[in-house]
Amino acid sequence: MNTLAFTRTNSPSTTAGYVGGTVTVLIWASWILATRHSAATPLGTIDIGLIRYGVPAFVLAPVWWRMGLLPKGIPLHLLALMVAGAGALFFQLTTFAIHATPAASAGTLLGGSMPLAAALIGVFIFKERPDASRWLGLAAILAGVGILLAGSLSSAGIPWTSFILLPAAALLWASYTHAFKRSGLTAIEAGAVIALWSFLIHIGLALIYGTSLGITPANEIALQVLSQGVLSGLTAMVAYGMAVKALGGTQAAAFTAITPVLATLGGGLLLGEEIGLFEISAAVITGLGVALSTGFFSRKR
Repeated sequence: MNTLAFTRTNSPSTTAGYVGGTVTVLIWASWILATRHSAATPLGTIDIGLIRYGVPAFVLAPVWWRMGLLPKGIPLHLLALMVAGAGALFFQLTTFAIHATPAASAGTLLGGSMPLAAALIGVFIFKERPDASRWLGLAAILAGVGILLAGSLSSAGIPWTSFILLPAAALLWASYTHAFKRSGLTAIEAGAVIALWSFLIHIGLALIYGTSLGITPANEIALQVLSQGVLSGLTAMVAYGMAVKALGGTQAAAFTAITPVLATLGGGLLLGEEIGLFEISAAVITGLGVALSTGFFSRKR
């Protein structure tokens, strides 16, 4: 049995899954803050995308070089869902929206919508039957988003595009989760292929629309290399893949429950954003709803 076959047939332990999920959610919260911060720099979404996917594409070059652009045995529709759901399209939607959205609200709209989208895909496509606690969780997520919407209408603090783009990006990520689970790829293999395709797409976008990397201070580029490239693009991608492989997509998504809370705290403490009753209530209710909707507290594991 060759090494590739061995890595695809041996799943990581449950402990590794929990570690992967915890690492992922901590990095996601910092990624939202770093992306929000980049709005005050010359960096555009294409520039950040080059960093986000260029770093893992370089580090994982031996992996994608061995596999090629189109890994053998992987259906094209699964590969397309993975690249779109966790790659260039997902990144452009989220980055554009986060630049115009306070971190607390972005964390709620994105982190809360991800498990909601995953649950809906499971119900309508894979005929899953959620129990009462999961339906309650889905209702809580909708309530949390509704609180944000009410706060936005009263203060005009959140653009209406954020209520479309961030849930749409969450749907893309949920599609990636289901596609990756069925692809047979390991977390590192999937991360390598997604990074390569997304980096090539961003190179094409840079050739058409240009780049601001040359006029951006080195310290700002270094911050994004660490947050976007090393942590989010490489470490979190592999960590989330480990969580999905070890725990399954549903339980892995439960770790996003804390993302809205962390993003809310980070936005206030690190970025100086105003945190009001609407943001705190939405973060807490959405976080609890995510945990319930993914079956984290359910007896049916």
